[in-house]
Amino acid sequence: MAKPTIILATSNGIGMGHLARATAIAKAMQEFATPVIVSVAGGIAEIPSATGFQCEYIPGKTRGWMKRSKWDTYFRDRLVAIAQETGASVIAFDGVVPYPGFIATKLMDPQLKLVWIRRGMWQKNLLRFVLPFQSQLVDQVVEPGDFARGYDFGPTAGRNEAILTAPVSLFQKDKALSRDDARKVLGLDINRPAVLVQLGTGDSDVNQKMNAALSGLIGWKDLQVVLTKNPVDKNGASLAPDGLDIRVVRHFPLAHVLRAFDASVCATGYNGVHELLPAQVPTVFVSNIRGTDDQEARAQWCHDMGFALRANQSDLSNITATVRKLQDSQIRARLHQQCEHLPDPVGGQEIAKILYDLASKKKMYRQSPINRLKRLLLWSVLRRAALIYRTINPHNVDDLVHREAPIWGSQNTAEDLHPLIKGSMRFEHLITGASENYMRRRKEIAQSAYSTPGPS
Repeated sequence: MAKPTIILATSNGIGMGHLARATAIAKAMQEFATPVIVSVAGGIAEIPSATGFQCEYIPGKTRGWMKRSKWDTYFRDRLVAIAQETGASVIAFDGVVPYPGFIATKLMDPQLKLVWIRRGMWQKNLLRFVLPFQSQLVDQVVEPGDFARGYDFGPTAGRNEAILTAPVSLFQKDKALSRDDARKVLGLDINRPAVLVQLGTGDSDVNQKMNAALSGLIGWKDLQVVLTKNPVDKNGASLAPDGLDIRVVRHFPLAHVLRAFDASVCATGYNGVHELLPAQVPTVFVSNIRGTDDQEARAQWCHDMGFALRANQSDLSNITATVRKLQDSQIRARLHQQCEHLPDPVGGQEIAKILYDLASKKKMYRQSPINRLKRLLLWSVLRRAALIYRTINPHNVDDLVHREAPIWGSQNTAEDLHPLIKGSMRFEHLITGASENYMRRRKEIAQSAYSTPGPS
């Protein structure tokens, strides 16, 4: 029996959290299914060369390359086309909000099975009011577990439509490199201490947190400070205080080389917590308060249970003082030993099995009869709305903007993907709807894009 193909789509998000989970699930299913990772996040450029997985980059609505009113239709058509080209029958979407374009793929192809991978630990914001509606529009909701779930009192915590799994992580004890091997890969001195700092830069408050955290490392003898991006503000001014040996390293997945580090300072996102703690890296967590993720609750749980230290994200002096504690070898040893008691984050394998069962029709995760009736009524309303929309907005290819080269098929290689996203000559075909000749036109555009001169 041929392997089923499963599309793992992700939103943009902040950082690599959604893409990291998709990659972990893809790795878990590759022996019995063929994963295709699709994302609107530019970070997808790092995945093909590291994993060999087929990937598709779809420019997001925030790029401003098309009207927002057109983008969801464009996203829907790209997803449907990818599903048709690869023979996929399941599309799993990892994101806080399932895009309307993702939901609308069901209107184009009713045979597609839609899965919403919905992380817990939500802050109480306005999005909670649409949770019941969104959950009814997919075939299954899956919630990746969270070490800190005991401190989850957000809007998803009391809901019961999701299948709860173990936490998902790219870190696997049996596959991660040893300390010395990881340091060789990263180009670090084997005998000097090394600390990983992942706090990000951008807005002024985030920049201040970075500076405060780095200041807490001053005085650590022979220290190597490793960052994943240059510590500079938008004007190019350095955020790093004098006296630190700063190394900027790009490596994906970073989970494979975490044993290289004696300590870490990190934002309290899902990805950081579920990679650093299983790797037993002594860590100070400095939360970001933006978005939906309740990082403060997660950081507090890690601190209260003794797995990590929590810095007060609103107090710069506290951040510096808490990070300075990592210079104490006894504190690092205590945190390292405590993390041994955490369960293995095997949620990637569990979600891979759920998606495979859906794709192979071995097991269908059904909702209650009442919820199923609600879904049927909702889809009936959506189909009627779609008919009205199609009457008002005929489906056709209405524009060809020379911006982003299409990325699919044989062009979707490790060598081509990164330059295409980063390159100066970009092409993008903007689709307002799926015409009868959509597939043919899509391939024609792919073949002609590179020979068509772009605007100066």
